[in-house]
Amino acid sequence: MLLLWVLSPAANDSRQSVTGSELPWLRAVGKLEVPGQRARNGHQAHFRENCSATLVSSGRNGGARIILSAWHCLEFYGDLSKPIVFTLLSVTGETVTREAVRIADGGSMHADWAILKLDSAVPAHLVAGLPVHPQAADPVLPVSMAGYSRDSGIGKHGETLSFDPQCNITSQQRDLGDTDCTAHKGASGGAVIQVSAAGTPRLCGVISQGNGEGRSTFVPVSGFRSSLNHALRQAQP
Repeated sequence: MLLLWVLSPAANDSRQSVTGSELPWLRAVGKLEVPGQRARNGHQAHFRENCSATLVSSGRNGGARIILSAWHCLEFYGDLSKPIVFTLLSVTGETVTREAVRIADGGSMHADWAILKLDSAVPAHLVAGLPVHPQAADPVLPVSMAGYSRDSGIGKHGETLSFDPQCNITSQQRDLGDTDCTAHKGASGGAVIQVSAAGTPRLCGVISQGNGEGRSTFVPVSGFRSSLNHALRQAQP
């Protein structure tokens, strides 16, 4: 059963806000703005879905052009004349903006992942894409979650990147994992990170949902690895 998002602040919020001096991998997590349409009273109502996404790397030179997010962030995207916009902050604090197109997704909340391709690569000297975990996350090791939560507390209504620096995987299957991380609406599509024995942060999942009170679900990258590897190969210069 998937968890529902809530926006009320929790008294035991374990997240930290990102001010620019934290772990370098956090720079790869950006905002994803998706224009959407929904039928309302017989008419199409336009709105904007604000989510998160993560820049990933194939491990080769030439910058990164693939991002990962959650399927439900793009569920109501249909007007291709309106671009999906991805925004990052570079190592020097400059805003890096790219348009993105969806190239693959899971198609439902039971496979809540999406792969998008940027209109041009983000150079590694501005923001380095994250390497992908080669296997499923180790369930006995801690993970971190990062995204633009839209709560009124630490997330500041989605204006501030926040992350839960150390939490636990409480269950993990091929298509879904549960953690005791704290995340709110807006963090969907954000990064789930596990650090290797050598100290390398590796992307092991995509944030799907959470309840804002220490329970969050994620989609393991291991469940859609073949689609991601194909996208990374196609995006190579």
